Amino acid sequence: MKNLYSEDAFTGLEAAIVLIAFVVVAAVFSYVVLGAGFFTSQTAQSTVHTGVGQASSSMEVVGNVYGVENAGKTALAYENVTVALTAGGTPIDLSGLVVSYTDSNKGHDANLQAGDGAGNLFSCTAAMAQGGTQAWCIGQKINAASATNAMLDPNAQVVIIVGLPTTATPNTQFTVNFQPSTGASLPITKNIPGGLTAVQPLY
Repeated sequence: MKNLYSEDAFTGLEAAIVLIAFVVVAAVFSYVVLGAGFFTSQTAQSTVHTGVGQASSSMEVVGNVYGVENAGKTALAYENVTVALTAGGTPIDLSGLVVSYTDSNKGHDANLQAGDGAGNLFSCTAAMAQGGTQAWCIGQKINAASATNAMLDPNAQVVIIVGLPTTATPNTQFTVNFQPSTGASLPITKNIPGGLTAVQPLY
C-alpha cells in the first residue's frame, strides 16, 4: 500500500515545535530568575534599612547612675539613670521601652511595669521610695521639645527611675537592661556598696 504522507513534510513542523518549546522554557526560566533577583534585592534593601535604623536609634548613659536607699535602709529602693541619644541618633519613643532586671541574689524581672501600669510613664509612685516596687518611670526630661511626651529627642536627656526589688542589698551586683522598640539595647551593670547612704553613685 502506498504511503500517503512524506516524512520530509514534517521536518519543519517538528523543528518549529522544538523551537517553541525551547522559547517557552527559556521564558519561564528567565521569569523565575528575575523574580528571585527582585526578591533578593528587596530583601537586601529591607535588611539595610533595618540595620541603619537599629544602628542610628540607640541610647547611652549620661553622667553617674545613682542609687537611693529604701525606708528601712536595708537595700536600694530605686536608681536614677540619665540617658540620651548617641551622636547622630534618631528619636526613640520610650513608651515602647522594655526594662528588665537581674541581680546576683537571683532577683529577676524580665519586664518591669511601665509607669502606673495604665500608660502614664510619668507616674512615679510613692511606693517606689519604700523599696521593693519593680516598676520604671520617667522622672524628668531635660532640654526636650516637650516635657509631656515619651520621646527621647536629639540633644535632650531623660532621667529614668527604676524601682528595685528587696534583693538589691549591699554588696550585690545587678543589671538593668533597657530595650527600646527600635535600636540596640542598653545594659547597665552596677555594684551596690557595702554601706548604704541616702543617695550614692553606683559603679
